[in-house]
Amino acid sequence: MVGFIGLGNLGSAIAKRLQKMGEDIIVWNRTPQKAQNLGFKSVATPNVLWEQCDTVLMCLFESSAVESVLEGETGLLNGMKNGKTLIDLTTNHFDSVLKFHEAVAKTGGAYLEALVFGSVVPATKGVATVVASGDEKTFLTCKPLLEKFGKNIFHLPTPSSASKMKLINNLCLGSFMATLAECTTLGEACGIEKKSLLEILGVGGGQSLVLAAKTQKLINEDFSPHFSNAAINKDLHCLQDLAYSLGRPLYTAAIPKELYSKMKDLGKGDEDFSAIYQLLK
Repeated sequence: MVGFIGLGNLGSAIAKRLQKMGEDIIVWNRTPQKAQNLGFKSVATPNVLWEQCDTVLMCLFESSAVESVLEGETGLLNGMKNGKTLIDLTTNHFDSVLKFHEAVAKTGGAYLEALVFGSVVPATKGVATVVASGDEKTFLTCKPLLEKFGKNIFHLPTPSSASKMKLINNLCLGSFMATLAECTTLGEACGIEKKSLLEILGVGGGQSLVLAAKTQKLINEDFSPHFSNAAINKDLHCLQDLAYSLGRPLYTAAIPKELYSKMKDLGKGDEDFSAIYQLLK
């Protein structure tokens, strides 16, 4: 049996994929009703998962949420012991994740940060990219489970490297999406039909995984979330922290970060990050 914590957009997709691939999933979620609605068995508190599971996956929004689930009388650290493994799929702050490695190690358990690239649709299909950091033995033990929702699996041994790599990758995502949205609105202003415009961009300068994933959302203006404005905004803030810690400027992240901040201010933080098209239009 495999434990799972965090049934947001990505977490739900991964949990359902694991179940489809034959894993017996038991969850803890802050909202028990959500677990029931998705058809998962659930437990009352995080630490109870260890009574039935040797491995727990956790997919939360940010490091403060991870910290709250780890700590306290009913937290994951209470009851974790040698032979238990926590796989953290959360996009954590690059400093906070080091504390999580250390805290789990003190219990005798194993911790693997395993960042998922590609969001909901690839995870649902089992073709997400996963970049993991932590002890090699832990990585190799966890790899067969990661391969049930990931196609390309990478190991960067040094703790926090995977979290940093995810932030760097999301600079590409955020800036690409903002550029593609601006190209779309500019083309429409020129009287070019949106579907044709996106088709041409898709075989021209806009050719990318981002455009391939978001073309239909832009055409239909369906901005139900796969990867939210709030999430990309949070990640770009963390990326700026990373650049500052290295004493490096970060030019191309600044404008996209502010655009996604504006989307949050407009009450659109929970919409898909392709909704930036609305702001630029």
